[in-house]
Amino acid sequence: MNTATAKAYTTGSVTSRDGTTIGYRQIGRGPGLILLHGAMQAAQSFMRLATALSNSFTVYVPDRRGRGMSGPFGYQHGMEKELQDLQALVVGTGAQDVFGLSSGALIALQATLFLPTLRKVALYEPPLAVAGVTSPMAWAPRYERELALGDLAAAMVSCMEGTGDIATIKVPRFILVLLMRLAIRTSASDGKIGNVPLDVLIRSVHFDIRLAAEIADTVETFKAAHTEILLLGGDRSAAYLAPALDALAGVLPNAKRIELPGLGHLAADDVGQPERVADILRPFFSQR
Repeated sequence: MNTATAKAYTTGSVTSRDGTTIGYRQIGRGPGLILLHGAMQAAQSFMRLATALSNSFTVYVPDRRGRGMSGPFGYQHGMEKELQDLQALVVGTGAQDVFGLSSGALIALQATLFLPTLRKVALYEPPLAVAGVTSPMAWAPRYERELALGDLAAAMVSCMEGTGDIATIKVPRFILVLLMRLAIRTSASDGKIGNVPLDVLIRSVHFDIRLAAEIADTVETFKAAHTEILLLGGDRSAAYLAPALDALAGVLPNAKRIELPGLGHLAADDVGQPERVADILRPFFSQR
């Protein structure tokens, strides 16, 4: 399979209900498709995926609130604000389909209950806590402690250990911390126009943790979600990300689940294998 080289993109923005600007990158032609990134990501994280889909769709890749082209998190940021931001994108772009990764998948999932104009939604490993199993957010308290101490590299590693690929988890922690310190310094000086620096992304994870806590143990509520939903996960992801997909597959009235061999939690990210994810998304969203 050829690896897609990211194409040039245009930018645009919409205004959320509270007046906050939500900026996005746009690429391609065809029906509208919104890609919602997860924690420690921004629009820059989905450019290979957007490029791989751009021959079939007009792809909109927002910087979620608190990042890059978009306004600050603001007072009492939570799921309601994220849903309002997504609603503004849906109304402003006319897109009816959404793909979400991780915390972006939580937002897309919740949107199926509140945004009736959505046609199809694809979710890659939403970290939805399910009663009776290990929480997919068990790493969060350590991250919060390290963030409070100002140790961004250690906080980043804690996040990676909780949501990263199995291969990443096996690397000794002290080596990862040293590598992340270098990555943070490099990101701050790389000069790539439009890209959000790594230190900003690390700090933003705090707000994604709050989103996950807000809707923990709510799987039964999604019995009321009648949007067509595709549930995706990789067999190299942390094991405690799978129960949410199992539980959702059991309650969603119109869902299909696919496990992708050899892929982990960041498969859709530019550092993963987004072309393989695109190969699954393309037929799902193309079927009208």
